[in-house]
Amino acid sequence: MPVGDVLPEVSLLLGAVSIVLLASFIRQHQQHWMAVLALLAVAIAVGLTFAQWNEAPRLTFSGVWALDGVAISAKLLILLAGAVAIALSPAWLWTDRRHGEYYALLLFALLGVIMMASASDSMELVVGVLLSSVAGYPLAAFHRAWTPSLEAGMKYFLIGALTNTLLVVGVVVLFGLVGTTGYTETAERLAEGRDSLALIVATACIVLGLAFKLAAFPAHAWMPDVAQGSPLPAAAFLTVIPKIGAAVALARFVSLLPADIAWRAIVAFLSVVTMTLGNLAALRQSDVRRLLGWSSVSQSGYALMAIVVVGASERALPALLVFLASYAIANLAAFAAVTHLRGRTALVDYHGLAGKAPTVAAILITALLSLVGIPPLVGFFGKLLLFEVSIAGGYAWLAFVAAVNTVISLFYYLRVAAAMMFGASDSVVHVLPGQWTRTTLMIVGLLLIIGGLGAETLMILTDSIRFAL
Repeated sequence: MPVGDVLPEVSLLLGAVSIVLLASFIRQHQQHWMAVLALLAVAIAVGLTFAQWNEAPRLTFSGVWALDGVAISAKLLILLAGAVAIALSPAWLWTDRRHGEYYALLLFALLGVIMMASASDSMELVVGVLLSSVAGYPLAAFHRAWTPSLEAGMKYFLIGALTNTLLVVGVVVLFGLVGTTGYTETAERLAEGRDSLALIVATACIVLGLAFKLAAFPAHAWMPDVAQGSPLPAAAFLTVIPKIGAAVALARFVSLLPADIAWRAIVAFLSVVTMTLGNLAALRQSDVRRLLGWSSVSQSGYALMAIVVVGASERALPALLVFLASYAIANLAAFAAVTHLRGRTALVDYHGLAGKAPTVAAILITALLSLVGIPPLVGFFGKLLLFEVSIAGGYAWLAFVAAVNTVISLFYYLRVAAAMMFGASDSVVHVLPGQWTRTTLMIVGLLLIIGGLGAETLMILTDSIRFAL
């Protein structure tokens, strides 16, 4: 078997195992070196992934692992976003006696998400979902002495247990229908004929299973609790990175399905409900972290727009990846700012922040405006492509609903920005000590601007990518 095809994943696995072993023997004040080791493992994985960029798209390991432009692009995005989440962690977890193992959990979760994005086999997909979930549950509840963190972890676990079961049921039904788990063979046998009712049941279960990782309706309820109660670097990770793998996995799966199965209607319905529910719920929030959680739910609805038109628009996959990249940059920047502010959560704590910490306030406001889609920020180009492919794919009504939702979202994002700009408060602003969080915040803040300026280059790089089937 071509082990060289999975060297990036092997580097993450070896890094995680090394961290588990070393963290067992070193002292508390040395645990932050595990973050350095995790970043090193991610950097090696990024380098090995770049080496795969110019290779011809293909399936490897007997057809269960995809090495195409979509998988490699998603892998790079996952790894770079993971590096940001890792770099935000040392200052936040400095006083935690056992935080060395936290970085191993991050690497295992990254590995699971990459498996989701690269899976060309339904059982491989299940393994990826389960690995990312099992590593994600303890990340959400890592502050085990704090009740909101335990509640977030428990809700994440219970919803995950249900939806992961549905995913496995769907995979089993699909296997019983076609007699194989490989995507290529599945597509061929579905084209020859099948039991439509069984296929609809399998499709619905698999879509709902992946909706959990996307934080899309009806498996979205864990997201605001995780955003509010988890360690903030873990919240940044869980609100961004699993979405990337799940969105690519869902797009890859629905591309196998025959045209006469109503999967587009199912995904379009989930898209509308998810974005609308997320935005309406966010309007009521006076907790900034919870607001970002509901915002993350709404952003999943936008991502589903591109999946609806996979196969109907040639640019659906590039649009999906550009949007995911723009969302990742903006959401990570927002969480980096909140992390730097020691996790300030009540909106009243942000009153007058622009006068006390202008750089942090500027980055947070820019991130929120990018999530809305205000030009020339990177989020504008991500949403613009979504609208374009939705209209080109025959779903102009979905683009209209998304535009209305974008206007709604402007109200709650501007409410936070207005509090920072015009609110009055005598409270002192406390920030995390050290350079880890400050440096990461500045880097992600620069990416917000550079991403908008380089959006055309990003669109050119992703324009020709397709699935290898």
